[in-house]
Amino acid sequence: MSNAFDKASLVMLPHAYEEGKLYSLKPTDRSGDFNFSRGTDTATRVGEDGYIKKEYGNVLEQSNNFSDTSAWQSSGLDTPESGYLGYDGTNDAWKITANATNGYLRDFTTISGVQTHSFYVKEGNVSWFQIRVYTSVTESAWFDLSGDGALGSSSGISSFIESAGNGFFRCSFTTSGSVTQIRLFIGDNGSTSISAGDYLYIQDAQLNPGLVAYPYLETTTAPVYGGLTDDMPRLDYSGGATCPSLLLEPSRSNLLSQSEYLNASIIARSNDFIINTSDTTSPEGLNNACKFEFIPGGARYFGRNVGTLNDATTSVFVKAGSHQYIQYVTSTNSTFAVNFDVANGTSNVVGTLPSGATYDIEDYGNGWYRIWVSHDHLGTAPSVYWWVANDLNTPRAQAATSAGDMYFYGFQIEAGSYPTSYIPTYGSSQTRAAEGQTYTGFSSLIGQTEGTLFLEIEGHSPNGTEIFSLNRTTTNAIFLDANNDIYRVIIWADGVSSTTFTSIANTDKIKIAVAYQSNNFAVYANGSQILTNNTWTWTPNILIDTLNFNVGGYVNSKKSSKFNQLVLFKERLSDAELQALTTV
Repeated sequence: MSNAFDKASLVMLPHAYEEGKLYSLKPTDRSGDFNFSRGTDTATRVGEDGYIKKEYGNVLEQSNNFSDTSAWQSSGLDTPESGYLGYDGTNDAWKITANATNGYLRDFTTISGVQTHSFYVKEGNVSWFQIRVYTSVTESAWFDLSGDGALGSSSGISSFIESAGNGFFRCSFTTSGSVTQIRLFIGDNGSTSISAGDYLYIQDAQLNPGLVAYPYLETTTAPVYGGLTDDMPRLDYSGGATCPSLLLEPSRSNLLSQSEYLNASIIARSNDFIINTSDTTSPEGLNNACKFEFIPGGARYFGRNVGTLNDATTSVFVKAGSHQYIQYVTSTNSTFAVNFDVANGTSNVVGTLPSGATYDIEDYGNGWYRIWVSHDHLGTAPSVYWWVANDLNTPRAQAATSAGDMYFYGFQIEAGSYPTSYIPTYGSSQTRAAEGQTYTGFSSLIGQTEGTLFLEIEGHSPNGTEIFSLNRTTTNAIFLDANNDIYRVIIWADGVSSTTFTSIANTDKIKIAVAYQSNNFAVYANGSQILTNNTWTWTPNILIDTLNFNVGGYVNSKKSSKFNQLVLFKERLSDAELQALTTV
């Protein structure tokens, strides 16, 4: 409909946002913008580039003020000197000079779980640098800053060195545990034995959870966070979308303590394969995916106890290596398997799928697929297993005993009958809070005695829940909810629940318009008229003022709702306009 924008009083087409606010295209005076409250740092989204986005942070204080003794203490060093050329062209680098035969900076920031320590460092008259981390054990990594840069000896999970410009290298070291102290040593040929007057240059320290060093965030007296931070609307581009949707989801927990560091603490039978935690680019676009190299003659499966749950969904991101078939089985039901071909993006079931069970394989680009299976987990100590398979026809058919490999990222087990967006964990289970928004003060944009509500959405609840409502009172309101495979529009007029429609079939995307006016109601969905009624009156006796997204109903059971558009009109559009507006 060519003139829909001109007639509209409110147009919310997810396009621009900042922390705490989602902008609407209309009205242009910003009175139609939505303040946004999410309040969790565990939510993720898919960005415009197709990669998963999440929050990251720098928990070190005074990240580039090495003379601040409240954050950095030294032993065997002169007071650090500032004002030197840095990797980024600024004069923000520091010279660290020894005055003894052993010199180091130290920081007492505490952190638990998987974490990565990173520093930009340049050689001086010596060229070795060590990061030493104190947990229940002492772990360290050496870096050679001469020439093209090289790694020396290291323990921990992994270490990296990469050129950063102006002779600097970013040196990063990943460990796991409860950190009590970090020390940064000036070195000489891989040894902490040095001479007075030896020096290096250092800039921009960072300590962040996770297996990789994230983009640098400068701090002073408190940690700083970036990426998908609290209260930032989740504009999601999943499924290869070119336009984003506003993603709202129920509260869910990733019950696994480690979703990316895939060692023996998360999976069983880890001795049957070699795990490289930073071998390839993950669905984040970073080198934090795991490569599983299967040892000849070893088992070809790994698993995890789930615990007794009426509903549980197990998911993981997988990319084919020399093996391409992976199979899902459980310890309590050996009569079925769900098979996935992660080279071609297909799946099938062998045997009889348990009642109510569902599964799928979703393309995340760059060879990555998210595979998931959902069903009841009952019985004694129920566990799930992933078997690298020879084919897709036989349950528990292991791959050949020859060596092979496959890539994994982002394991998740959640209580629920379908998967929600990825929840990262780095040492303990994490919960994403429920997302539902109520907005008041919109009476000037909502037709009071007549009007039209238009929604374009994706996703619905399998159990029945409210997705959106205008006003949400027991007097005059319009509700949109979903129940199994049916969308329902519920209209309350003059305090009476006028009707419930159960004939709008769920599709991947649905456009719904509800037009209201005394004795002139209509509902259209995907270009078809669902209802017309010329007998209901519409005489509001309270102000229509409120818009609700994912509020009310079965809040904890609702499925992800993706809002592609919300448009309000202060007039009852014609039937021809309603049909044109909703045609897919």
